[in-house]
Amino acid sequence: MDKQTINLGLAGFGTVGSGLARIIEENREWIARRIGKSLVIKHILVRDKDKVRPFIPGPEARFTTAAEDLLNDPHTDIVVELMGGTRAARELISRALESGKHVVTANKALLAEEGADLFDLAEKKGRALYYEASVAGGIPIVQTLRDSLAGNRIKSLTGILNGTANYILSEMTTTGEKFSTALEKAKEKGYAEADPTLDIEGIDAGHKLAILIRLAHGQNYPFKSLPVQGISAVSPADIELAKEFGYILKLLAQVREKSGKLQAGVHPVFLPQDHILAKVDGPFNSILLNGNAVGPIMLYGQGAGDLPTGSAVLADILALARDERNPNNTGFLENPLPQADILDPELTVSGHYFRFTVQDRPGVLSALSGVLGENNISIAQAVQKQDNGEKSVPVVFFTHQALMRDVSRALAEISSFDFINAPTVHYRIIK
Repeated sequence: MDKQTINLGLAGFGTVGSGLARIIEENREWIARRIGKSLVIKHILVRDKDKVRPFIPGPEARFTTAAEDLLNDPHTDIVVELMGGTRAARELISRALESGKHVVTANKALLAEEGADLFDLAEKKGRALYYEASVAGGIPIVQTLRDSLAGNRIKSLTGILNGTANYILSEMTTTGEKFSTALEKAKEKGYAEADPTLDIEGIDAGHKLAILIRLAHGQNYPFKSLPVQGISAVSPADIELAKEFGYILKLLAQVREKSGKLQAGVHPVFLPQDHILAKVDGPFNSILLNGNAVGPIMLYGQGAGDLPTGSAVLADILALARDERNPNNTGFLENPLPQADILDPELTVSGHYFRFTVQDRPGVLSALSGVLGENNISIAQAVQKQDNGEKSVPVVFFTHQALMRDVSRALAEISSFDFINAPTVHYRIIK
């Protein structure tokens, strides 16, 4: 892009799109000092071009409801996709790449589920498909993995990747509130959508993890193969027990290499209270990396919002304006990336927390302990709460490291006992 003005076609003018436009306008002189060029938003694709908007990017900007205005304009250098969803976004991005335009997107769901095909198309067309804002908002994790740590083998990556879920769990931990109350508070503060399913069921974090696996390991881990568990079933009772025994409950996304295979997933887990990620509260994101050369690195910041996410989008635009396009948008020369060699989730090893709801009668603790022992699960701590006149009482076990396969077998056997009065609560424990 050897020209003094970079023209942008912006698809979507919601929270992130308007935030990006505001940053470009407010930092115009600063941006010019950085790249020696000016950025101009030329077209803005919206559903309703007559809608009253709190911020207008400038006299050059033209609102439109026709994608062709962005795609067919030979003067549009970069198409910025911020409208969300998958079907329309995929068509727009594909057509932009086909027409020879670079693309910047924040669409994590699309890249996680269909990114392999889009990266392949970008490679064939020799165009950039940049996506810094797709993971962790304002945290520069994509560039860190693709460029700064390119010479490292990433041994492990563990992250709090969803601010909504982290806010809810932080509120439950601090106040003792039940899940539904904390969720409503998150909605009132604008941290949760009207339909929060993607956030609270771990799907959003799973989308982000699938993208990070490509960057960290150079393998395509299909999102549909990724084990994902959310937080909607989390109870204040388990959070209190976690605190009592020195743990904090967090929703973590993790990937690590084990015996040449990838072990990955999104789960609520118990973290020791002195673990660095246990201290990440509220709507913030954080990612802990461990490279074989650099060692441990932690990135922390706002994972969503108009200006933080707009800042990440702008970073990609500036890189393209400088002609810093990588030969491959995933950071690896192989195209397509090889499919991940996935470790069977049943072969993963961790500590475990079990809360059994049982009839208050003799022999229950012994029976539970016996089944766990027969399945190679060593008990670290056991707690049986005192009888408060209730028909059911909780029995809690904290275990040493155990195979998930053994845990699954033990829990299946225990579920058939006639003294079990409710489904067993089970969380992994990460040291």
